[in-house]
Amino acid sequence: MIPDYRQAFNTNFTEETYQALLNDISQKFNYVPKFKIAETPIFIPNQLKQRLIEACNDIMAIINQPNFKSLTEGAFFEDKMKVPNEDEHSKFIQLDFGICLDDNGEATPKLIELQGFPSLYFYQDLLGKMYKKHFNIPDHLSIHPLGISSEEFIELLRTEIVGDSDPKQVILLEIEPDKQATAIDFYCTADMLSIKVLCISKLIKRGKQLFYLDDHGKEIQVLKIYNRIIFDELDQRDDLKREFDFQDEVDVEWIGHPNWFFRISKYTMPLLKGDYVPKSYYLNALKEIPEDLENYVLKPLYSFAGAGVEIHVTREMIDAISNKANYLLQEKVAYHPIIDTLDEPAKCEIRMMLLHNKKENKTQIVSNLMRLSKGEMIGVKYNKDKTWVGGSTGFFEV
Repeated sequence: MIPDYRQAFNTNFTEETYQALLNDISQKFNYVPKFKIAETPIFIPNQLKQRLIEACNDIMAIINQPNFKSLTEGAFFEDKMKVPNEDEHSKFIQLDFGICLDDNGEATPKLIELQGFPSLYFYQDLLGKMYKKHFNIPDHLSIHPLGISSEEFIELLRTEIVGDSDPKQVILLEIEPDKQATAIDFYCTADMLSIKVLCISKLIKRGKQLFYLDDHGKEIQVLKIYNRIIFDELDQRDDLKREFDFQDEVDVEWIGHPNWFFRISKYTMPLLKGDYVPKSYYLNALKEIPEDLENYVLKPLYSFAGAGVEIHVTREMIDAISNKANYLLQEKVAYHPIIDTLDEPAKCEIRMMLLHNKKENKTQIVSNLMRLSKGEMIGVKYNKDKTWVGGSTGFFEV
Protein backbone atom coordinates (compact mmCIF):
# COMPACT_ATOMS: atom_id res chain seq x y z
CA MET A 1 0.00 0.00 0.00
CA ILE A 2 3.03 2.31 0.17
CA PRO A 3 3.02 3.17 -3.56
CA ASP A 4 6.80 3.32 -4.13
CA TYR A 5 7.46 -0.07 -2.53
CA ARG A 6 4.38 -1.61 -4.13
CA GLN A 7 5.34 -0.47 -7.61
CA ALA A 8 8.97 -1.53 -7.22
CA PHE A 9 7.96 -4.97 -5.96
CA ASN A 10 5.47 -5.57 -8.77
CA THR A 11 7.92 -4.36 -11.42
CA ASN A 12 10.73 -6.62 -10.23
CA PHE A 13 8.61 -9.66 -9.40
CA THR A 14 9.41 -12.91 -11.19
CA GLU A 15 7.80 -16.31 -10.83
CA GLU A 16 11.29 -17.81 -10.51
CA THR A 17 12.02 -15.71 -7.41
CA TYR A 18 8.69 -16.66 -5.87
CA GLN A 19 9.36 -20.36 -6.48
CA ALA A 20 12.81 -19.95 -4.93
CA LEU A 21 11.14 -18.51 -1.80
CA LEU A 22 8.71 -21.43 -1.63
CA ASN A 23 11.53 -23.94 -2.09
CA ASP A 24 13.63 -22.27 0.59
CA ILE A 25 10.76 -22.45 3.09
CA SER A 26 10.04 -26.09 2.21
CA GLN A 27 13.68 -27.12 2.51
CA LYS A 28 14.04 -25.52 5.94
CA PHE A 29 12.32 -28.48 7.62
CA ASN A 30 11.88 -30.78 4.62
CA TYR A 31 8.17 -29.95 4.75
CA VAL A 32 5.83 -28.26 2.25
CA PRO A 33 3.29 -26.01 4.04
CA LYS A 34 -0.32 -27.03 3.48
CA PHE A 35 -1.52 -23.48 2.97
CA LYS A 36 -0.98 -21.04 0.13
CA ILE A 37 1.88 -18.59 0.67
CA ALA A 38 1.15 -15.33 -1.10
CA GLU A 39 3.40 -14.04 -3.85
CA THR A 40 3.82 -10.73 -2.06
CA PRO A 41 4.14 -9.10 1.34
CA ILE A 42 2.21 -5.90 2.09
CA PHE A 43 3.75 -2.49 2.71
CA ILE A 44 1.81 -0.71 5.48
CA PRO A 45 1.74 3.12 5.37
CA ASN A 46 2.28 5.00 8.62
CA GLN A 47 -1.29 6.34 8.80
CA LEU A 48 -2.70 2.81 8.68
CA LYS A 49 -0.06 1.63 11.14
CA GLN A 50 -1.12 4.31 13.63
CA ARG A 51 -4.78 3.38 13.19
CA LEU A 52 -3.99 -0.29 13.79
CA ILE A 53 -2.10 0.58 16.97
CA GLU A 54 -4.98 2.81 18.12
CA ALA A 55 -7.49 0.03 17.38
CA CYS A 56 -5.43 -2.47 19.39
CA ASN A 57 -5.19 -0.03 22.29
CA ASP A 58 -8.96 0.58 22.25
CA ILE A 59 -9.67 -3.14 22.40
CA MET A 60 -7.06 -3.81 25.07
CA ALA A 61 -8.63 -1.09 27.22
CA ILE A 62 -11.76 -3.28 27.44
CA ILE A 63 -9.85 -6.53 27.96
CA ASN A 64 -7.78 -4.91 30.72
CA GLN A 65 -10.85 -3.76 32.65
CA PRO A 66 -10.95 -5.21 36.20
CA ASN A 67 -14.39 -6.71 35.51
CA PHE A 68 -13.50 -8.34 32.17
CA LYS A 69 -13.64 -11.85 33.62
CA SER A 70 -17.11 -11.32 35.07
CA LEU A 71 -18.26 -9.89 31.73
CA THR A 72 -17.08 -13.02 29.92
CA GLU A 73 -18.30 -15.75 32.28
CA GLY A 74 -21.08 -16.44 29.79
CA ALA A 75 -18.47 -17.64 27.29
CA PHE A 76 -18.38 -20.95 29.19
CA PHE A 77 -21.80 -22.34 28.38
CA GLU A 78 -20.72 -25.82 29.52
CA ASP A 79 -18.78 -26.69 32.70
CA LYS A 80 -16.41 -28.91 30.73
CA MET A 81 -15.10 -25.86 28.87
CA LYS A 82 -13.44 -24.39 31.96
CA VAL A 83 -9.87 -25.39 32.81
CA PRO A 84 -8.43 -25.09 36.37
CA ASN A 85 -5.69 -22.66 37.44
CA GLU A 86 -6.57 -19.77 35.15
CA ASP A 87 -4.09 -16.88 35.20
CA GLU A 88 -4.75 -13.13 35.24
CA HIS A 89 -3.79 -12.26 31.66
CA SER A 90 -4.08 -13.88 28.27
CA LYS A 91 -0.50 -14.57 27.22
CA PHE A 92 -1.40 -14.32 23.52
CA ILE A 93 -4.00 -12.16 21.79
CA GLN A 94 -4.78 -12.04 18.06
CA LEU A 95 -6.82 -9.17 16.61
CA ASP A 96 -7.99 -9.66 13.01
CA PHE A 97 -8.81 -6.53 11.02
CA GLY A 98 -10.25 -6.22 7.54
CA ILE A 99 -8.74 -3.28 5.65
CA CYS A 100 -11.47 -0.93 4.39
CA LEU A 101 -11.75 2.67 3.22
CA ASP A 102 -13.02 5.49 5.43
CA ASP A 103 -15.24 8.33 4.20
CA ASN A 104 -12.14 10.15 2.91
CA GLY A 105 -10.94 7.18 0.89
CA GLU A 106 -8.12 6.37 3.34
CA ALA A 107 -7.24 2.84 4.44
CA THR A 108 -8.66 1.96 7.85
CA PRO A 109 -8.98 -1.24 9.92
CA LYS A 110 -12.23 -2.85 11.08
CA LEU A 111 -12.18 -5.69 13.58
CA ILE A 112 -13.34 -9.05 12.20
CA GLU A 113 -12.71 -11.20 15.23
CA LEU A 114 -10.26 -11.80 18.05
CA GLN A 115 -8.82 -14.70 20.00
CA GLY A 116 -6.93 -15.24 23.24
CA PHE A 117 -4.80 -17.95 21.70
CA PRO A 118 -1.38 -18.21 20.04
CA SER A 119 -1.03 -18.04 16.30
CA LEU A 120 1.91 -18.48 13.90
CA TYR A 121 4.41 -16.39 15.87
CA PHE A 122 7.51 -18.34 14.89
CA TYR A 123 6.55 -19.11 11.29
CA GLN A 124 5.77 -15.44 10.62
CA ASP A 125 9.29 -14.55 11.69
CA LEU A 126 10.64 -17.07 9.18
CA LEU A 127 8.34 -15.81 6.43
CA GLY A 128 9.40 -12.21 6.96
CA LYS A 129 13.05 -13.23 6.69
CA MET A 130 12.35 -15.20 3.50
CA TYR A 131 10.58 -12.28 1.81
CA LYS A 132 13.55 -10.07 2.68
CA LYS A 133 16.05 -12.61 1.44
CA HIS A 134 14.43 -13.31 -1.93
CA PHE A 135 12.80 -9.99 -2.79
CA ASN A 136 15.35 -7.50 -1.53
CA ILE A 137 13.01 -5.77 0.95
CA PRO A 138 14.69 -2.63 2.41
CA ASP A 139 16.33 -3.11 5.81
CA HIS A 140 14.32 -0.36 7.51
CA LEU A 141 11.04 -2.24 6.91
CA SER A 142 10.01 -4.65 9.66
CA ILE A 143 7.21 -7.13 10.30
CA HIS A 144 7.27 -5.94 13.92
CA PRO A 145 5.03 -2.84 14.09
CA LEU A 146 6.72 -1.33 17.15
CA GLY A 147 10.20 -1.76 15.74
CA ILE A 148 11.71 -4.56 17.81
CA SER A 149 14.29 -6.68 16.01
CA SER A 150 13.77 -10.32 15.05
CA GLU A 151 16.31 -11.30 17.72
CA GLU A 152 14.45 -9.31 20.39
CA PHE A 153 11.16 -10.86 19.26
CA ILE A 154 12.42 -14.44 19.55
CA GLU A 155 14.08 -13.72 22.89
CA LEU A 156 10.84 -12.24 24.22
CA LEU A 157 8.95 -15.38 23.16
CA ARG A 158 11.66 -17.56 24.70
CA THR A 159 11.36 -15.66 27.98
CA GLU A 160 7.58 -15.98 28.07
CA ILE A 161 7.30 -19.60 26.94
CA VAL A 162 10.43 -21.27 28.38
CA GLY A 163 11.75 -18.74 30.89
CA ASP A 164 14.07 -20.33 33.47
CA SER A 165 12.74 -23.85 32.84
CA ASP A 166 14.68 -26.64 31.18
CA PRO A 167 13.39 -26.57 27.55
CA LYS A 168 12.97 -30.36 27.73
CA GLN A 169 10.25 -29.83 30.34
CA VAL A 170 8.30 -27.42 28.15
CA ILE A 171 6.03 -28.84 25.45
CA LEU A 172 3.99 -27.49 22.56
CA LEU A 173 0.72 -29.43 22.86
CA GLU A 174 -1.44 -30.25 19.82
CA ILE A 175 -3.65 -32.94 18.30
CA GLU A 176 -1.56 -35.00 15.88
CA PRO A 177 0.68 -31.98 15.22
CA ASP A 178 2.26 -33.34 12.02
CA LYS A 179 -1.18 -33.46 10.40
CA GLN A 180 -2.12 -29.88 11.24
CA ALA A 181 -2.20 -27.20 8.54
CA THR A 182 -0.01 -25.06 10.80
CA ALA A 183 2.64 -27.77 11.33
CA ILE A 184 5.42 -25.59 9.92
CA ASP A 185 4.94 -23.19 12.82
CA PHE A 186 5.46 -26.08 15.25
CA TYR A 187 8.71 -27.00 13.50
CA CYS A 188 9.85 -23.37 13.67
CA THR A 189 8.96 -23.23 17.38
CA ALA A 190 10.85 -26.43 18.20
CA ASP A 191 13.83 -25.22 16.18
CA MET A 192 14.03 -21.84 17.91
CA LEU A 193 13.15 -22.90 21.47
CA SER A 194 14.37 -26.53 21.58
CA ILE A 195 11.07 -27.67 23.08
CA LYS A 196 9.12 -30.86 22.39
CA VAL A 197 6.12 -30.84 20.03
CA LEU A 198 3.71 -33.40 21.45
CA CYS A 199 0.32 -34.88 20.66
CA ILE A 200 -2.05 -34.83 23.64
CA SER A 201 -2.43 -38.63 23.24
CA LYS A 202 1.26 -39.03 24.17
CA LEU A 203 0.93 -37.40 27.60
CA ILE A 204 1.34 -39.75 30.56
CA LYS A 205 -0.57 -38.78 33.73
CA ARG A 206 0.34 -39.85 37.24
CA GLY A 207 -1.63 -38.10 39.92
CA LYS A 208 -1.16 -34.40 39.29
CA GLN A 209 2.00 -34.83 37.25
CA LEU A 210 2.37 -35.13 33.48
CA PHE A 211 5.19 -36.86 31.59
CA TYR A 212 6.21 -37.79 28.07
CA LEU A 213 8.79 -40.18 26.65
CA ASP A 214 11.76 -38.56 24.94
CA ASP A 215 13.51 -39.98 21.86
CA HIS A 216 15.45 -42.40 24.08
CA GLY A 217 12.37 -43.70 25.90
CA LYS A 218 13.16 -41.74 29.06
CA GLU A 219 10.28 -40.18 31.01
CA ILE A 220 10.42 -36.38 31.17
CA GLN A 221 8.17 -34.45 33.53
CA VAL A 222 6.22 -31.61 31.90
CA LEU A 223 6.35 -28.31 33.77
CA LYS A 224 4.94 -25.95 31.13
CA ILE A 225 2.46 -26.38 28.29
CA TYR A 226 2.48 -24.03 25.33
CA ASN A 227 -1.05 -24.87 24.26
CA ARG A 228 -1.98 -24.98 20.58
CA ILE A 229 -5.06 -27.21 20.87
CA ILE A 230 -8.34 -25.79 19.60
CA PHE A 231 -11.21 -27.06 21.76
CA ASP A 232 -13.59 -27.31 18.80
CA GLU A 233 -11.28 -29.82 17.17
CA LEU A 234 -10.67 -31.76 20.39
CA ASP A 235 -14.43 -32.17 20.86
CA GLN A 236 -14.63 -33.83 17.45
CA ARG A 237 -11.90 -36.37 18.24
CA ASP A 238 -13.67 -39.06 20.26
CA ASP A 239 -11.31 -41.53 18.61
CA LEU A 240 -8.26 -40.03 20.31
CA LYS A 241 -7.25 -42.11 23.32
CA ARG A 242 -5.64 -40.02 26.05
CA GLU A 243 -4.86 -40.07 29.76
CA PHE A 244 -5.02 -36.32 30.24
CA ASP A 245 -8.17 -34.22 30.19
CA PHE A 246 -8.16 -30.43 30.25
CA GLN A 247 -10.37 -30.43 33.35
CA ASP A 248 -7.78 -32.39 35.34
CA GLU A 249 -5.97 -30.62 38.17
CA VAL A 250 -2.31 -30.94 37.18
CA ASP A 251 0.95 -29.36 38.33
CA VAL A 252 1.80 -27.50 35.13
CA GLU A 253 1.98 -23.87 34.07
CA TRP A 254 -0.11 -23.03 31.05
CA ILE A 255 1.63 -20.72 28.59
CA GLY A 256 -1.53 -19.44 27.08
CA HIS A 257 -4.18 -20.69 29.51
CA PRO A 258 -7.02 -22.45 27.62
CA ASN A 259 -9.78 -20.37 29.27
CA TRP A 260 -8.69 -17.29 27.34
CA PHE A 261 -9.64 -19.06 24.11
CA PHE A 262 -13.27 -18.59 25.20
CA ARG A 263 -13.07 -15.28 27.04
CA ILE A 264 -11.34 -13.49 24.15
CA SER A 265 -13.26 -14.72 21.15
CA LYS A 266 -16.32 -13.88 19.07
CA TYR A 267 -18.10 -13.81 22.44
CA THR A 268 -16.21 -10.59 23.22
CA MET A 269 -17.34 -8.70 20.11
CA PRO A 270 -20.58 -7.18 21.52
CA LEU A 271 -18.61 -5.83 24.49
CA LEU A 272 -16.37 -3.74 22.24
CA LYS A 273 -17.09 -0.25 20.94
CA GLY A 274 -15.23 2.32 18.86
CA ASP A 275 -14.39 3.47 15.36
CA TYR A 276 -12.61 0.24 14.50
CA VAL A 277 -15.26 -2.22 15.72
CA PRO A 278 -18.39 -3.28 13.78
CA LYS A 279 -21.73 -3.50 15.56
CA SER A 280 -22.17 -6.96 17.03
CA TYR A 281 -25.07 -8.56 18.89
CA TYR A 282 -25.70 -11.81 20.73
CA LEU A 283 -28.50 -13.30 18.65
CA ASN A 284 -30.55 -14.28 21.71
CA ALA A 285 -30.33 -10.71 23.07
CA LEU A 286 -31.71 -9.00 19.95
CA LYS A 287 -35.06 -7.34 20.66
CA GLU A 288 -35.76 -7.10 16.95
CA ILE A 289 -33.99 -8.37 13.84
CA PRO A 290 -32.50 -5.59 11.67
CA GLU A 291 -34.32 -4.93 8.41
CA ASP A 292 -31.03 -4.61 6.47
CA LEU A 293 -29.79 -8.16 7.02
CA GLU A 294 -27.76 -7.87 3.82
CA ASN A 295 -25.37 -5.74 5.86
CA TYR A 296 -24.75 -8.44 8.47
CA VAL A 297 -23.05 -11.81 8.83
CA LEU A 298 -24.22 -14.62 11.09
CA LYS A 299 -21.52 -16.42 13.07
CA PRO A 300 -21.59 -19.36 15.48
CA LEU A 301 -19.76 -18.33 18.64
CA TYR A 302 -17.69 -21.50 18.53
CA SER A 303 -16.72 -23.20 15.30
CA PHE A 304 -13.57 -24.73 13.85
CA ALA A 305 -11.77 -22.89 11.00
CA GLY A 306 -14.66 -20.52 10.31
CA ALA A 307 -17.26 -23.25 9.80
CA GLY A 308 -20.89 -22.15 9.87
CA VAL A 309 -20.39 -18.46 9.02
CA GLU A 310 -23.27 -17.18 6.85
CA ILE A 311 -22.61 -14.11 4.71
CA HIS A 312 -26.03 -13.95 3.04
CA VAL A 313 -28.30 -13.78 6.08
CA THR A 314 -32.09 -14.16 5.91
CA ARG A 315 -34.80 -13.91 8.55
CA GLU A 316 -35.72 -17.55 7.84
CA MET A 317 -32.15 -18.56 8.56
CA ILE A 318 -32.28 -16.83 11.94
CA ASP A 319 -35.72 -18.25 12.80
CA ALA A 320 -34.43 -21.76 12.08
CA ILE A 321 -31.72 -21.51 14.77
CA SER A 322 -32.90 -23.27 17.92
CA ASN A 323 -30.05 -22.25 20.24
CA LYS A 324 -29.68 -18.55 19.48
CA ALA A 325 -27.38 -18.06 22.49
CA ASN A 326 -24.62 -19.69 20.47
CA TYR A 327 -24.76 -17.18 17.61
CA LEU A 328 -23.64 -13.67 16.87
CA LEU A 329 -25.07 -11.19 14.37
CA GLN A 330 -22.30 -8.89 13.21
CA GLU A 331 -22.22 -5.90 10.89
CA LYS A 332 -20.46 -6.71 7.63
CA VAL A 333 -17.02 -5.29 7.09
CA ALA A 334 -16.54 -3.94 3.57
CA TYR A 335 -13.03 -5.05 2.64
CA HIS A 336 -11.60 -2.87 -0.12
CA PRO A 337 -9.39 -4.35 -2.88
CA ILE A 338 -6.46 -2.16 -1.95
CA ILE A 339 -3.43 -4.25 -2.97
CA ASP A 340 -2.27 -3.78 -6.56
CA THR A 341 -1.25 -7.11 -8.07
CA LEU A 342 -0.30 -8.16 -11.58
CA ASP A 343 -3.97 -8.68 -12.47
CA GLU A 344 -6.95 -7.66 -10.29
CA PRO A 345 -6.43 -5.92 -6.92
CA ALA A 346 -6.58 -8.00 -3.74
CA LYS A 347 -8.37 -7.44 -0.45
CA CYS A 348 -6.44 -8.02 2.73
CA GLU A 349 -6.89 -8.85 6.39
CA ILE A 350 -4.22 -8.18 8.98
CA ARG A 351 -3.80 -10.04 12.24
CA MET A 352 -2.09 -7.97 14.89
CA MET A 353 -0.27 -10.42 17.15
CA LEU A 354 0.07 -9.42 20.79
CA LEU A 355 1.95 -10.90 23.73
CA HIS A 356 1.69 -10.26 27.46
CA ASN A 357 5.11 -9.35 28.81
CA LYS A 358 5.09 -10.55 32.41
CA LYS A 359 8.22 -8.58 33.31
CA GLU A 360 6.59 -5.29 32.34
CA ASN A 361 3.06 -6.57 33.06
CA LYS A 362 1.67 -5.27 29.81
CA THR A 363 0.33 -6.66 26.55
CA GLN A 364 2.21 -5.37 23.52
CA ILE A 365 2.01 -5.69 19.74
CA VAL A 366 4.89 -7.88 18.61
CA SER A 367 4.18 -9.10 15.06
CA ASN A 368 1.59 -9.49 12.33
CA LEU A 369 0.09 -11.91 9.85
CA MET A 370 -1.74 -11.00 6.65
CA ARG A 371 -4.12 -12.84 4.35
CA LEU A 372 -4.87 -11.75 0.80
CA SER A 373 -8.06 -12.56 -1.07
CA LYS A 374 -9.69 -11.87 -4.41
CA GLY A 375 -12.88 -13.73 -3.50
CA GLU A 376 -16.00 -12.85 -1.56
CA MET A 377 -14.32 -13.72 1.73
CA ILE A 378 -10.86 -14.45 3.07
CA GLY A 379 -10.18 -18.17 2.81
CA VAL A 380 -9.06 -20.97 0.54
CA LYS A 381 -12.47 -21.90 -0.89
CA TYR A 382 -13.02 -18.33 -2.09
CA ASN A 383 -9.66 -18.11 -3.83
CA LYS A 384 -9.30 -21.26 -5.89
CA ASP A 385 -7.25 -20.82 -9.06
CA LYS A 386 -6.30 -17.24 -8.08
CA THR A 387 -2.80 -15.84 -7.73
CA TRP A 388 -1.36 -13.25 -5.32
CA VAL A 389 -3.62 -14.55 -2.56
CA GLY A 390 -2.97 -16.50 0.64
CA GLY A 391 -0.88 -16.07 3.78
CA SER A 392 1.57 -13.19 3.94
CA THR A 393 2.99 -10.57 6.28
CA GLY A 394 2.99 -6.80 6.50
CA PHE A 395 6.12 -4.67 6.51
CA PHE A 396 6.06 -1.42 8.51
CA GLU A 397 8.40 1.56 8.32
CA VAL A 398 10.24 1.71 11.65
